[in-house]
Amino acid sequence: MIDVDDLDHQLLRLLREDGRRTFSDMAAQVGLSVAAVKRRVDRLQEVGVITGFTVQIDHAKLGWGIEAFTEVRYAGATPVSEIVRTATGLPEVQAVFTIAGDPDALIHVRVRDIDHLQQVIDSLRRTGSVTGTKTLMVLGSWTRDGWDAPRTLRRP
Repeated sequence: MIDVDDLDHQLLRLLREDGRRTFSDMAAQVGLSVAAVKRRVDRLQEVGVITGFTVQIDHAKLGWGIEAFTEVRYAGATPVSEIVRTATGLPEVQAVFTIAGDPDALIHVRVRDIDHLQQVIDSLRRTGSVTGTKTLMVLGSWTRDGWDAPRTLRRP
């Protein structure tokens, strides 16, 4: 586990809110020098806490307004690598989560419309090892803008 203090958590929260935020802006908000903020962010990248910077996209404005999760069941002892390979071969697949229990995987997809969703599900089903699917359409979503690790509880 990496040693991350409260200032590091504040910097991570600020970057999560806006990955293009400047070191100068963060320094003013956390009360450090620009150089100190840069050193901390560089260290968080070097140790792998920060794995990259990204952009948030409104997929509906690009014509990909339908989002769904498909539970997928695979035959017998299908290896995890095969589960991931069959799903990631489809460009509509956004993420694959292999999970314990039933089902074997949860696949996040984005599509243009319901017919397109059916085509994607049919493509998944045509792989030889898929034995069943169940699809859940997303009606709305919420994501946490920032994440603060739980603090250790202190006893009085």
